[in-house]
Amino acid sequence: MPLISLHDRAALAERFRTDPALHLFELGDLDDTLWPNTAWYTADPDHGPVALLYSGGDTPVLLAFVREAGRAALAELLDAMRPFLPRRFTAGLPDGAERALAPDYAVERRTPLLRMILPDTGRLPTELPHQVGPLDLSDLDALRALLAAGYPESWFDRRLLAAGGYVGVREAGRLVAVAGVHVHSPAHRVTVLGNVVTHPDARGRGLARSCVTALCRRLGPTTDHLGLHVRTDNAPAIRLYERLGFSTVLTYNELVLRAV
Repeated sequence: MPLISLHDRAALAERFRTDPALHLFELGDLDDTLWPNTAWYTADPDHGPVALLYSGGDTPVLLAFVREAGRAALAELLDAMRPFLPRRFTAGLPDGAERALAPDYAVERRTPLLRMILPDTGRLPTELPHQVGPLDLSDLDALRALLAAGYPESWFDRRLLAAGGYVGVREAGRLVAVAGVHVHSPAHRVTVLGNVVTHPDARGRGLARSCVTALCRRLGPTTDHLGLHVRTDNAPAIRLYERLGFSTVLTYNELVLRAV
């Protein structure tokens, strides 16, 4: 199967807007700040799945999402990409899609995730029991310390902090809870929340709920499609998001793959 590299942002955006809930990350990565770190591949220039290889972080990331009817076409695309993939990378793929990369790649780590979408930010609580404020680069060290204490496996990009993508709660001058974004694109009106974390000694008091609510309301005016990802075994977080109005739209695996 021939592998085709795509370079037309407008055409990609049109393709992804047919199912924005499925393609939140891809739409966000079309922004000017992220676009230079992306490479896009397909086997069909007009239809079928598109795979994104993002190289802007410490570890390359491969993203390729399809609905059930597109699984066979995705397997063919991933098979064609095998000779061009990094030796080790993180991937977001439907369950079982990684088999198309065998025997060249083995799964080093597998994390099943839900993607949840908030259809209406206008239904969020208007009053919060905690004082939540925006964060900026002056909070970088405190944020990194909180992530290390409460969410050491988190993915963090300081550019999103600098762009106003984080809010937090402080107690006695200490940052104890935050919510942030992995993607925020006003141009394409999509947002993916990320790095929702509370310090281990401050949990159970609704701090994360206040942070998520405040951030969703803050980003609502520039967002039509707002989502997040949560581990399938994180029942307390899933209950929190459901109570705020989020609903599940798909499940997939976050994988760490390495060449054999």
